[in-house]
Amino acid sequence: MDHTNTQNDEQRKARPVAPKVKELIDRSKSVILATVDAEGNPNASYAPFVQVGNTFYILVSFMAKHTKNLADGRKTSMMFIEDESATKQIYARERLTIEAAVSQTERDSETWNEVVAKLKETHGKVVDVISEMGDFILIALQPVKGSYVNGFGNAYFVDENLEILEHRNDVNHQSK
Repeated sequence: MDHTNTQNDEQRKARPVAPKVKELIDRSKSVILATVDAEGNPNASYAPFVQVGNTFYILVSFMAKHTKNLADGRKTSMMFIEDESATKQIYARERLTIEAAVSQTERDSETWNEVVAKLKETHGKVVDVISEMGDFILIALQPVKGSYVNGFGNAYFVDENLEILEHRNDVNHQSK
């Protein structure tokens, strides 16, 4: 009996070590945003965030291009990524990319007050100043689906609760 083939089959069937999605988010103070304008032109930016439940909130100014794109309810993607200085392999940085539904939170609502207080607690007194400026709005980003990568061969689909759905296989990886 060839134990090598049996061992290889077992390795393919073994589930990879559970990724640490929550820990990556917890290590982050800002989120990278990808938005599109009315003409479909892409825009990459970032914003400090807080998470309340499963929703991410950002306080952003209409002076920024991404704010209009978000306020208009267009599709957006968020990315959390391991710091370059902390990674062992630049091609395999830990990262979470999430497609998100976008909505605006009404100023001075209960949610607004709760989230602005959490933003101040997380990011400091500057939130007192910018939350009073008329051009700043509070955007809620609700995850829809996404993907999480934690090194070579460790890629996963995630659901709207940021729970792992399944390991992505290596169908697209081919050698020359």
